[in-house]
Amino acid sequence: MNNLPRIWKSAAMILLTIALSTSVVNAQTKMIRDVQNAKTEFIKTDDLMRTLFNNAHAYVIFPNVGKGAIGIGGAAGQGIVFQKGKRIGTAKMKQLTIGLQAGGQAYREVIFFEDEAALDRFKSDNFEFSGQASAVAVTKGASGNVKYNDGVMIFSQQKGGLMYEASLGGQKFDYTPYK
Repeated sequence: MNNLPRIWKSAAMILLTIALSTSVVNAQTKMIRDVQNAKTEFIKTDDLMRTLFNNAHAYVIFPNVGKGAIGIGGAAGQGIVFQKGKRIGTAKMKQLTIGLQAGGQAYREVIFFEDEAALDRFKSDNFEFSGQASAVAVTKGASGNVKYNDGVMIFSQQKGGLMYEASLGGQKFDYTPYK
């Protein structure tokens, strides 16, 4: 009889561990599905993006970036990093802006890396874009005229919302490799 409470506690811990593990797996599965859908949407909008995905040394896709601002703005998103078509890790993006801006929007972003050196800079967790770096909005034929700048190319595609913006800021990235 003395062991009965200990058995219930052990069973509860096992059930909690299973529930948390299932939750993590479901979140990873959803992220992978969202990234695949984002890639499909980029290519559907501009078929030249297919060439970039196939030929880039590496890339990171942020399928769901949320952005909001009233004077001071912020954005955040999570994505998956690919090298030669294989998943190698995850990344988080944070953005801070200041200026004349109001509203909110959702968008997706992809960053292509031309070579190992550019990918290594990204993976160092010190990688950030200043106000001078801007993403090209993906429209039909947009990728045909874009060149790598310091080893990277950035594209974004609006998903929804409305944002008025004349601001300065930057994006900061954190990379976590798969183990």
